[in-house]
Amino acid sequence: MSKQPRIAVIGAGLGGAAAAALLQKSGFTVDVYEQAPGFSRLGAGIHMGPNAMKIFRQIGIEQPLEAMGSHPDYWFSRDQDGEYLSRIALGAHARQEYGAAYITVHRGDLHALQMQAIAPGSVQFSKQLASLEDTGDEVRMTFTDGSVASADIIVGADGINSQVREHLLGFEAPTYSGWVGHRALIPGHKLKAFDLDFEACVKWWSADRHLMVYYTTGKRDEYYFVSGVPQAEWEGGAASFIDSSQAEMYEAFKGYHPTVQALVASAETITKWPLLNRQPLPLWSRGRMVLLGDACHPMKPHMAQGAAMAIEDGAMLARCLEATGLGDYPTAFGLYEANRRERASQVQAVSNANTWLRTQEDPAWVFGYDLYGQDLKTESAA
Repeated sequence: MSKQPRIAVIGAGLGGAAAAALLQKSGFTVDVYEQAPGFSRLGAGIHMGPNAMKIFRQIGIEQPLEAMGSHPDYWFSRDQDGEYLSRIALGAHARQEYGAAYITVHRGDLHALQMQAIAPGSVQFSKQLASLEDTGDEVRMTFTDGSVASADIIVGADGINSQVREHLLGFEAPTYSGWVGHRALIPGHKLKAFDLDFEACVKWWSADRHLMVYYTTGKRDEYYFVSGVPQAEWEGGAASFIDSSQAEMYEAFKGYHPTVQALVASAETITKWPLLNRQPLPLWSRGRMVLLGDACHPMKPHMAQGAAMAIEDGAMLARCLEATGLGDYPTAFGLYEANRRERASQVQAVSNANTWLRTQEDPAWVFGYDLYGQDLKTESAA
């Protein structure tokens, strides 16, 4: 009896979870390997635009995600004195013009919902990849716990420090961008002490830094901020984040509007994260292995589209494999790159430049994108 063809997804983050759920819906047998021992509701918010929400519609989680998230009517941009730089319509406008809602939500709540859409028993935790071997007929995976598994193809959805990317291209450490991001979650009740207007989605700007602020729940009982601040050196070594403080935030946003000062005063726990970069990759796949999301095209978070690009990648990869069948994965991988490279690279460039929605502009090229409404390009991705 011949064995059942299998796909292995390395990494169960937002992109990997989307890829796994959609590949399973297409009829493929998928195993997901995640190095973390489990998941907790880590303190981070996230934007999900209509382009991503249309993919969640295919997965079957659009409605519960809408129910848990906050629905801003606008993306506001303000200068440090509070003057408006742009008012980008979302809310009902997004549904009408782009075909789905725009929400902001807690990343952990979104992720938990995504994980429920993956077939029970197909996710294995505490599986840190140690090595890969493409034998020609399959890929053999060895994990740091000594266990071994195999699959017909490997999907590297394992982030900016991807072990799959390293296997394909050799070791290259990501570079520090010269920017850090401060993060904090603020209980909504703490804001009631201030006679100020805390908008549902607003980005505060000055010449060389910003603060993005939004609610993470439909009840608006949790308010989140994430900064972008230049810093010459990262003092945290190999740590993915370190503790920060109100004093550091007050210094970074000295002279900003009283609303920003109130946010800092309300933040009980503040962390600081290095923003990392990689050079664009010369390839997205080789042999039986293919990359998506931050493993393939990491970007600064300034456009709030990094996770959406990983989710779009997963959806397009599933479309291409469904079109060709697993037996013709080389054609599927070529289609995938041909249909993703230009868009992902454009979003990466705009995000890294940190210009998105600072002034009044039309966001339709991002939000109006419908991955399932696009004919597959068949030209080579070379």
